[in-house]
Amino acid sequence: MLKPEDFFDLSHFGHKAIFEDVEYVWEVLKKIETYIKQVIKPQISGTIMDGAFLIGDNIQIGEGTVVEPGAFIAEPTIIGKNTQIRQGAYVRGSVIVGDECVVGHTTEMKNAIMLNKAKAGHFAYIGDSILGNEVNLGAGTKLANFKFENLSSTVDVRCNDKIYKTGLRKFGAILGDKTETGCNSVMTPGTLLGPKSIVYPNTTVKGYYPAHSIIKLRQNLEVIIQPLISTDK
Repeated sequence: MLKPEDFFDLSHFGHKAIFEDVEYVWEVLKKIETYIKQVIKPQISGTIMDGAFLIGDNIQIGEGTVVEPGAFIAEPTIIGKNTQIRQGAYVRGSVIVGDECVVGHTTEMKNAIMLNKAKAGHFAYIGDSILGNEVNLGAGTKLANFKFENLSSTVDVRCNDKIYKTGLRKFGAILGDKTETGCNSVMTPGTLLGPKSIVYPNTTVKGYYPAHSIIKLRQNLEVIIQPLISTDK
């Protein structure tokens, strides 16, 4: 239920080895930086447009990938083929991005993984998180990774009335394959969404949700139309 294969089809992902020998899916977050340093082949095969910033030597970018002006990529980072790193994207390092992905305008990533065809097109924050195949983040989606109410505590996961101690001080979200989030939605630290789940716009999500979940905010809108008051004398 909480293993990587419960969230992702790894058969076509070039870095599926990072998910091996893992009991709980969030344990992968501890391995990202070390794994990258072990397997990276620093090479720029894509197109780096004038005005983009690549910081450090341990960066690998695949064929057909385009890094637009104003994007910032720090080491160690591996980016696959035919991916778009759009203007203003901020890739802070310890990041793996798969094939045919989108890291969009002002989207920030750190210690995170995007599997193939995952997209975060606009204004997203992806910290200490994993996005499955074909995940799509609506504009302004935030995967919050830090519990501000207790700065020294680690993030726990509640699933079926059981609490799992992750041991992670920073842990954002795990989004299963083909999950979609609406604009301005927020995943609180330690959120896990099973494959093909949907989060409606402006919704704050916490905890574990199985595959095919639909999560929405209940609210009542009251519209009052006031009569026009003439100021003419």
